[in-house]
Amino acid sequence: MTALYLSWTLIPLALAIDLAVGDPPWLPHPVRAMGWAASRLEPVFRRLQLPLELSGLLFAASLVSGCFLATLILVAAATSVHPLLGLILQILIIYFCLAPRCLYDEAMSVRNFLASGDTEKARLQIGMLVSRDVRTLDETGIARAGVETVAENFVDGVLSPLFYAAILGAPGAMAFKMASTLDSMVGYKNERYMSFGKASARLDDLLNWIPARLAIPVVAIAAQMMFHTGGQAFRTALREGKNHESPNAGRPEAAFAGALRVKINGPNIYHGQYLNKPWIGLGFNSPKPSDIEKAGQLMVLSSLIGLVLMVALYFLLRVVSC
Repeated sequence: MTALYLSWTLIPLALAIDLAVGDPPWLPHPVRAMGWAASRLEPVFRRLQLPLELSGLLFAASLVSGCFLATLILVAAATSVHPLLGLILQILIIYFCLAPRCLYDEAMSVRNFLASGDTEKARLQIGMLVSRDVRTLDETGIARAGVETVAENFVDGVLSPLFYAAILGAPGAMAFKMASTLDSMVGYKNERYMSFGKASARLDDLLNWIPARLAIPVVAIAAQMMFHTGGQAFRTALREGKNHESPNAGRPEAAFAGALRVKINGPNIYHGQYLNKPWIGLGFNSPKPSDIEKAGQLMVLSSLIGLVLMVALYFLLRVVSC
């Protein structure tokens, strides 16, 4: 079999590796290098004699495009040595951009602490996954945060990297991961980053726009297969997906809310400020600890269904380009 014939296996094998081994702490991860580069270059771009919004735009554009080009050159160099070496490298790169196993394991850790009655450890664990103040969260609040983080990160940690891997290969997946990393580092609406991080936040919103909407039918199919609630998931996503300050996060959250028949989002405390965020899943009950596990299982099945969709997209784009 030629390397060209094998190229369609890039995405399935990358996802399979992630589901099998996750992100071992001993394994060097490109995201750490991305974070290091962003931390080192932020002061450089801030010192430019330009408006902060423009400096932030150049900062985001330089890092994302640089990540794309560096990956493209690295893959080309490996392929020039041997096509199979290039394929193996691309599989590993795409694997590093995916996070379903890590997301599932972290959510289940919260679920297990709650099941054992250790609410304090559950708070500490969920506090590493969400930005809200978790100090006063009860069991229901922790369960709500757990379901929300699984739902929201399904797009950012699974579907979007698969999407960009399908259309732009490993360089596309890495460029998306760079944009996502920048959003998590500087995309805040506070005094320090309101202007400088605006471009990073908007770029992340733009890149997630299509995958967030593709998540609706993907989650609905998975929900129908698991819980026979596919119609409820789809209708809730269409009806309440806009009930979120993010242009994207509300779509998968609403689909998960409908699939699990739970009420999520809603008021929370962030950085000492009470935010009266709208509810998603109106008419449903508050989530229970067991719903965290259901959300994790739904996310894994949705990842596999999303994989099928992205492989189909990969083939479609290759046929059109021929």
